[in-house]
Amino acid sequence: MQLIGMLDSPYVRRVAVSLQLLGIAFEHRSLSVFRTFEQFRQINPVVKAPTLICDDGTVLMDSTLILDYAEALAAPRKSLMPPDLNERCHALRIIGLALAVCEKSVQIVYEHSLRPAEKLHEPWLLRVQGQLRAACGALEEELRRQPLASGEAITQAGITTAVAWHFTQMTMPERIHATDYPALQSFSEQAEQLPAFRAAPYGDSTMDGSAANGKGR
Repeated sequence: MQLIGMLDSPYVRRVAVSLQLLGIAFEHRSLSVFRTFEQFRQINPVVKAPTLICDDGTVLMDSTLILDYAEALAAPRKSLMPPDLNERCHALRIIGLALAVCEKSVQIVYEHSLRPAEKLHEPWLLRVQGQLRAACGALEEELRRQPLASGEAITQAGITTAVAWHFTQMTMPERIHATDYPALQSFSEQAEQLPAFRAAPYGDSTMDGSAANGKGR
């Protein structure tokens, strides 16, 4: 099984961390949808990260769909989602907010890195920034009201939240100030110390093979 994509993508990183915690062996290939477009296209013509190549050669896309498949692979031995319906509903709300943080952050990053300055559409940027701050604010409120499981007990809600927040601090700390969201900052700092997170550091590196195969925890 191969995970294709760079760890500077929050979507690729949440999959990389989750696969480790689910105990699923995989190889990581750090390919960029920009710098190595043609190489990526040979694997997946859609050129979408993350891409997962299953053991039977099936190519999957979208982090949430990949993780749904990973959960099925790991069941019933392990799951990162709570079985209780009410707890699952709460987890899904947290994941939805964290994915909104990812989506809006990526939109802002792409807007500034790919579009010429004279082409920037300020009203649209302001709207996206407002959506990003709303999602961060809602996550902060949820964490204060009901703290997420941490350490080895971390769930998919915690993984996605930590990865999403860390992405904002790596890409736009001047827009999303850590001091405004102390609960998110504290939770992310704790999560980043876990072996699964440390083995998949934000950036353009390739994961350590032993960690990716579940031997580095």
